[in-house]
Amino acid sequence: MPSQTPPDPLAAVPQRLQDKVAIVTGGGSRGPGIGNGRAASILFARAGAKVLLVDRDLSAAEATLAMITEEGGEAATFEADVTSEEDCAAMAAGALDRWGRLDILHNNVGIGSRGSVVDLDPDDWNRVLEVNVTGMMLSSRAAIPAMTASGGGAIVNISSIAAMRARGLTAYTTSKGAVIALTRAMAVDHAGDGIRVNCIAPGPVYTPMVGAGGAMPEELRERRRRASILEIEGTGWDIGYAALFLASDEARYVTGVVLPVDGGVLLRGPAR
Repeated sequence: MPSQTPPDPLAAVPQRLQDKVAIVTGGGSRGPGIGNGRAASILFARAGAKVLLVDRDLSAAEATLAMITEEGGEAATFEADVTSEEDCAAMAAGALDRWGRLDILHNNVGIGSRGSVVDLDPDDWNRVLEVNVTGMMLSSRAAIPAMTASGGGAIVNISSIAAMRARGLTAYTTSKGAVIALTRAMAVDHAGDGIRVNCIAPGPVYTPMVGAGGAMPEELRERRRRASILEIEGTGWDIGYAALFLASDEARYVTGVVLPVDGGVLLRGPAR
């Protein structure tokens, strides 16, 4: 029977990223607690990486930095909007200026949306695609030359199982489907540079983004838990550990894949 509790947040992590430099976009968290980007940042640092914590909300990134430095890890914060080409270029330059190389890019920034193509305002549609897809393109565009110069590396993108099972989130579903296509295209384009590109498709994990301020009713949270065939609740740590694997040399023969981390939600039809 699977464990009903998330991984120990203080568990030791083998030094599988020793001497590597990582950028994590969305390295803060939308409130107290552990979101996907914060979890990956902490785990990368525990594994020996130097981590540039990128976020529009610098205070959120600084909270992650405090957690990493308290454990003896090395990280720095960087304020940037991933929809800005200039900010993305400065982000990559910031990692190079500080640590002299770049090995890992974790594209974690994303926003949600509800409604059909009939309901959606075109400006909202464009904003979701800009943040969720163009932001990853611009971050990757800035990082790939630096990674190539460093001898290669790994890019990990965050998609969603919504890309594979639509449920009334049309702009979000479309954007996350595009992330999968972007991942596969970049995996082909940059294999010759020694860069692997993979993506994670989280299921309904409970993070500060979805539960901010206690906004999610307990009944809904319980329903999300039971959507997993394992009947356990996913957390940011589950996504972070998957990112750690894909970023590490243990995944050296893995590229262009979509890894659902969803407790088996995709194996069960949607509730009606």
